[in-house]
Amino acid sequence: MTIDPATVPAGPIAGYSGEQLVNAAYILKAGADLGLGVRDQTIGVMTAMGESSLVNVNYGDDLHGVTNPDGTLTCSLGLFQQQWCLGWGTQDEVMDPYISATKFFTAMMKVENRDSLEPTGVAHRTQRNANPFHYAKYWDAAVAVVEQLSGVDTGLSAGNGNQVCAGEGGATLPGQVNDGGWATPGAGPVKSQYGMRYNPGQINHGQLRLHAGTDLAAGSCNGPIWSARAGTVIFAGLVSDGTGIITVDHGDNIKTKYLHMYRSGILVSVGDKVAAGQQIGRTGSSGNSTGCHLHYEVHLNGKPVDPEPFMAEVGIKLG
Repeated sequence: MTIDPATVPAGPIAGYSGEQLVNAAYILKAGADLGLGVRDQTIGVMTAMGESSLVNVNYGDDLHGVTNPDGTLTCSLGLFQQQWCLGWGTQDEVMDPYISATKFFTAMMKVENRDSLEPTGVAHRTQRNANPFHYAKYWDAAVAVVEQLSGVDTGLSAGNGNQVCAGEGGATLPGQVNDGGWATPGAGPVKSQYGMRYNPGQINHGQLRLHAGTDLAAGSCNGPIWSARAGTVIFAGLVSDGTGIITVDHGDNIKTKYLHMYRSGILVSVGDKVAAGQQIGRTGSSGNSTGCHLHYEVHLNGKPVDPEPFMAEVGIKLG
C-alpha cells in the first residue's frame, strides 16, 4: 500500500502526529515502491518508531557516548539511526526519509526467512540492535498508524510484535495416538536437542544456559501442535518477552509445555480438558525464536527432563 505524504492527517494516531505521521507515510511509500507487502512496510514503521520515534533527528546515540564494538562513535542519523560512516550512505541520504527507508528495506530484504520471523526479529537482523526484542513494544502502534493512514484492515495481529501467518485458520487436524495414550506433539525433524547451549537469539550468544526442551522444525508457520497426552490446560498465553506458551497438566506429576505460538496460534484456554492428539496450537516464532517451530518440554515433579528419551519410553519418537 502507499499513502501520499501530502495528504496525511494531523493525527494523533497511537500517540504519533504531524511530522511523525508524514515520515511514516514516506516509509510506506518506499516499501511500496520496492514491491513489499503490508507486513514488511509495517516492520519499517515499527523500526523507525524504535529508533527515532518517527522524528528525523540530526543526531544519534553517539551524542550519549555510545560506541561501536571497535570503540568508534556510531555516527547514526535520521529515522533509522543509520550509520552514514559505515556504508548506509551520505549524511544527506540518511537524513532523507524516503531514501533512508529505501536503504532500510533494501537491507531488510536480505534477511533470510523473514516471513517466518516475528517483526522484532526482522528489525533486529537488519539493524543489529543490542536487544533483539527492542522493537516488539512498537508493533501495536505501527499497525494502528498503518491502518489509519491507509484506511485498510491489514490483518496483522496486535500484541508483543506478533503477526498473523499466511494460511492461518481453518480446520484443526487430529494427531496420531498410540495404544498407551500418548501422541507426537509436533511434526518435522528435531532442530535442536535438550541440553546446555548458548542463546542463538542474542548478540555474542549471551550466556551458556539450559535449553529445556526439544525443537521440532515444522517447516513453516501454522503447523499443528498436538497435546502429547490427555490433561488440563493450566497456562495458555504470552509471557513478558512475547513467547506464546501452552502448559498441560497430565496428572502423575507430569506436565508438558509448548512454546513459540503467536497469540492467534493458541487454540485452547486455561481450564480446558484436552485429549491426547488434540490440536491445541499452531507453530509460530514468537519470543526468543529464529523461525517457526515447536519447542516442546516435559516436566516431571516440577523439573524439566530430556523429552526425547522420555517420549521414547512411552512409545513416541520425536522427529
